[in-house]
Amino acid sequence: MGHVEFSWLLPAALSAEPDAPARRSTRDWVVDVLCFVVGFGFTVWATCDLLSPHPTLVQEWDPTPEWVVLTDGVLSGIAGIGLWWRRRFLLPLAIFCLVMSAFSVAGAFTMLIMLLTVAVHRRFAVLAGYAGLAVLTNLIFATARPENNANFWSTFLWGVVIVVIIGLWGMVIRARRELVVSWKDRAARAESEQQLRVDQARVLERTRIAREMHDVLAHRISLLSLHAGALEFRPDAPPAEIAGAASVVRSTAHQALQDLRAVIGVLRAGQPGAEPSPERPQPTLSGLPALVEEARAAGDKVTLDVTVDLGEVPAGVGRTAYRIVQEGLTNARKHAPGAIVRVRLGGASGAGLTIEVVNPLPVAVPARPIPGTGVGLVGLTERASLAGGHLTHGSCAGDFQLVAWLPWEAP
Repeated sequence: MGHVEFSWLLPAALSAEPDAPARRSTRDWVVDVLCFVVGFGFTVWATCDLLSPHPTLVQEWDPTPEWVVLTDGVLSGIAGIGLWWRRRFLLPLAIFCLVMSAFSVAGAFTMLIMLLTVAVHRRFAVLAGYAGLAVLTNLIFATARPENNANFWSTFLWGVVIVVIIGLWGMVIRARRELVVSWKDRAARAESEQQLRVDQARVLERTRIAREMHDVLAHRISLLSLHAGALEFRPDAPPAEIAGAASVVRSTAHQALQDLRAVIGVLRAGQPGAEPSPERPQPTLSGLPALVEEARAAGDKVTLDVTVDLGEVPAGVGRTAYRIVQEGLTNARKHAPGAIVRVRLGGASGAGLTIEVVNPLPVAVPARPIPGTGVGLVGLTERASLAGGHLTHGSCAGDFQLVAWLPWEAP
């Protein structure tokens, strides 16, 4: 394989794509046709030119025995036709071109296309071995078919330079395509991870909604149970008391339905065809006095001691504190009905907010206690932890104490 003046045609060999599918794409068809035209077309032209009485562009190897030119043309033509199946039969075709390159002039471009194909489709170790063998066959070529206007070393070194350039070119193409494949893989993985994060966010949001449902509805339903129990055990109560208890049951049930409707609305939000609805305002500490008055109206004995300005507490801290007090009142109503519940809030900006809900331990367990197994306290502990604070609960000196501390950063 000697130096040929037609190296400008080499971009035609830029066909090979690593791990190409068995079924050709439109791009594969275009590139394969181009490679076939360049490889086989150069073989036909070079053979005809060498056999003509007056060679034009391939004068370096003239005169050449006719049988050598014919043999070169036939073998190079077979290799050129084989370029059409180079993706499927890369190894045998590469070996055939390697042997042929030891004496062929007409198959020069077919050999270069195969070298580039090996560089693009095979790892570096295979390419290095193939390029080394190509250098050896080029040494044989420089000896068997010397050029008229160049010495042995000139022909040999030009062949080595072309082999190195084509090999490096193929390595660049392979590296670029592997980079593109890695980018596509990363994009697919990132999309999959994003979808996973979306699914996790949905699960977390539904968990949050379930906790809100427990905090809100447990408080309402405990009031219902309390008044329904009073109506059951005091059927002979004065009509005014029965009417008042029934009114509280009705209003509490109505509020519970409103809370449940709001939770269901949040769950439906984001579903296809769902109508957007405004998010219900979350309670803050400013609503704490109303919560206590509601509990008192239901018959609970609650004292409230607040030593902070409720309006200055941040909204996030206020929501958590409100839920803690609400759950504390609900637990007291469940497990110590009729007991005096003391609610205290204290603290300052920069020092944190302290919430205490204290009630005496019940002397006897109610005959029909309201269902509940302490799940609310577990949820409150986690809620306080997520807010950066902590919550403890348990019996102390005959009382049940629920104490929480929440961070309240200074402005």
